[in-house]
Amino acid sequence: MDGLQRFGIEEEYFITDLLSRSMVAEPSARVLQACRAAIGEGFAYEMFQGQIEVASPVFDQAAQAVAYLGRVRRDLSQALAEFGLGFICSGTHPLADWQAQRATDQPHAQQLFEDFALVAQRSVLSGLHVHAEIAPGIDRIAVMNELLPWLPMLLALSVSSPLWRGQPSGYCSYRQTACDEWPRMGVPEYLPDERSFQHYLDVLKRSGAVAKDANIWWGCRPSSKYPTLELRMTDACPRLTDALVLAGLFRVMIRHACRLPSPGNQYSLEHHWLFKENRLQARRWGSHGRFVLAPDTAAISLQQWLALAEQRFGETARALGEEGVFAQARQLLHDGTSAERQLRCFAAGTAPAHERSQAVVDLLLAESGAG
Repeated sequence: MDGLQRFGIEEEYFITDLLSRSMVAEPSARVLQACRAAIGEGFAYEMFQGQIEVASPVFDQAAQAVAYLGRVRRDLSQALAEFGLGFICSGTHPLADWQAQRATDQPHAQQLFEDFALVAQRSVLSGLHVHAEIAPGIDRIAVMNELLPWLPMLLALSVSSPLWRGQPSGYCSYRQTACDEWPRMGVPEYLPDERSFQHYLDVLKRSGAVAKDANIWWGCRPSSKYPTLELRMTDACPRLTDALVLAGLFRVMIRHACRLPSPGNQYSLEHHWLFKENRLQARRWGSHGRFVLAPDTAAISLQQWLALAEQRFGETARALGEEGVFAQARQLLHDGTSAERQLRCFAAGTAPAHERSQAVVDLLLAESGAG
């Protein structure tokens, strides 16, 4: 593990009609074939026909992720343009009507709609998922507990879902609010180690509460397929540079935790309560949230929290070749999060709300397709 922190990234895209700016409910077989050809081996279907996923190969260095995802976004944008279409990469599609969307015919998706009904039907959402490798012998739940207090900071940097069905939702990440409708999603259970996690799964499966292959969709979870921890709390990022900042910060935090003698041993029930409250702040207010990191301490701003993160993880970032990630995160805050950019765009002018939402879609199309 020394010298490396292998990782992978999953992004989800909404296929969008360039004329109406609406999410496409039922793209043709030719469109989906073109998407598959553009993305290549990493192509995957999502829950809805108008939503697709790219699952990257395993990377050793950030430069590999830049090259791969930049190529995917550019090729996909060119392929879709042949059909008068584009794609946006954001937590919600500003003009998507969940009632108009159609499920894919993939067995897994069909089972989700069967099991979760309206909750699944409303889940027209896209996240940024980052896998980071954990070496054998290191307890993934212990590492997760070391990271959990920092995850609302990553969410606050990623927020990109302020609009829902053409109107401001009042949340910078409405996606995270909608995620809480699902079971076993959002906030992980308070568990001390991987053995307890396995016991938790065994109890649910033996009782019949969940199927034997049931998913755990927490905002951070041990993968059932790979020797990784997976970040799932963050919204999909229109700008690839922002996605790579978040992936870099997650990698650095994982590397730092894995090198500690006893990761997670300071994570208390009180910290768990604060983690949940900080997540609420992040999804409601984004970069303008106020965050409390420990009992009996004053609330701090996201800028202050990022400075503390640099103090804690700066040396590890340099060791991983990610020494620029904190400056990039500060630039993200200076530019404004995606939620702020979308809301500024929506608030500009006096056109009807639908037209202003179309302008937001145009902004997202431009940012997502730039590669």
